[in-house]
Amino acid sequence: MIVRIVQMTFREGAVNDFVALFEERKQTIRSFTGCTHLELWQDSKQPNVFFTHSHWETEADLDHYRFSAFFKDTWGKTRVLFEAAPQAWSVVVRSVS
Repeated sequence: MIVRIVQMTFREGAVNDFVALFEERKQTIRSFTGCTHLELWQDSKQPNVFFTHSHWETEADLDHYRFSAFFKDTWGKTRVLFEAAPQAWSVVVRSVS
């Protein structure tokens, strides 16, 4: 399983636009092959900082989403709202015995 975390810092006044966009598109993201979980987190001290947290069965599934026309459209509408460059991490979940 791949966990993808993306940190995004939005301009003042753009938070509501981003939240509305996420709400509009979250079900489509969840319906992509291999997506088993999607959440939106908001920083408790900096309300303009958000994280998307998603789980993907394989890296190929994540890449299929990341290179889709839907993602390109969504990302294009999201990035114009940024105050700072986003950061992203893909991690593999390892079990511990």
